[in-house]
Amino acid sequence: MSEDGEIEEPKKKKGLLVPLLLGVILAAVGGGGGFWAVTQGPLAPESTVEEQTDDPGDGPGADMAPSDVAFVELETLVISLGAAESSRNLIFSASLEVRPEYLEEVTELTPRVLDVLNSYLRVIAVSELSEPTSLARLRAQMLRRIQVVTGTGRVRDLLVTQFLVN
Repeated sequence: MSEDGEIEEPKKKKGLLVPLLLGVILAAVGGGGGFWAVTQGPLAPESTVEEQTDDPGDGPGADMAPSDVAFVELETLVISLGAAESSRNLIFSASLEVRPEYLEEVTELTPRVLDVLNSYLRVIAVSELSEPTSLARLRAQMLRRIQVVTGTGRVRDLLVTQFLVN
């Protein structure tokens, strides 16, 4: 209390409001500037959606003419799935799309390729095989493992010709 008997009113806390508003404004400006930088500014990708076309010459096999392709046929794999009581099998056949200059090398590595495929497919659960997207995911995994065994750039694609669970 003051000497006059008046009650002093507490000071308003304007000092806290100003830094808070300043922080919100700076965050919004920084976010907008970051968005601009990665979409249209110096960090933007080289090509935009408008520049991309559906030209078939832009795909993964664009640099290969139909005569620049060779295939290595893999023998059919019959793989037991799950416990012995279930007696479910996976029958798998495939071909490897290779560059013609690597045909002989990849053919010589076929036993290793079959070993990698057999080892990978043996640990797959039957429930995973029943999913609609499982073949695409398994195919990508198998192709990556085959490319590790054969060497980079030798095998271009894995063509699954038979994939049967019985």
